[in-house]
Amino acid sequence: MATSVIEQKQTPFEMVGGAAVVRQVVERFYALMESDAAYAALRMLHAEDLAPMRASLAGFLNAWLGGPRDWFAEHPGVCVMSAHAKMPIDQETADQWIDAMRRAVAEAPINPGLGARMVEALSGMAQAMAGRPASGG
Repeated sequence: MATSVIEQKQTPFEMVGGAAVVRQVVERFYALMESDAAYAALRMLHAEDLAPMRASLAGFLNAWLGGPRDWFAEHPGVCVMSAHAKMPIDQETADQWIDAMRRAVAEAPINPGLGARMVEALSGMAQAMAGRPASGG
């Protein structure tokens, strides 16, 4: 007798542990940026109050990983590049962002292979922003 098994695939959002783990990554990322002098140039690109950025990055990562798409609904027509268009991101700050994110992901309860793939994809986005001219306004 043959048995039919329907395989349900998990989203990366589910695989990393959902919103709670994404929030843990974001909190650690910004804690590193605020406390480690290695990220001073990156920190200088941000406003004094990081609370709005913490909420925005968590919302973006949730949606990017296949979770709730609230961030995209709240920011219609905005992509990662346009969201950062006014920021003078150079290779130094892109590298700092990647390193802080790599550390934050590594410290979270995420499967190391999945975490590495996540950081690799995010690194590509950060590298794409490096060296492009910031738009005015």
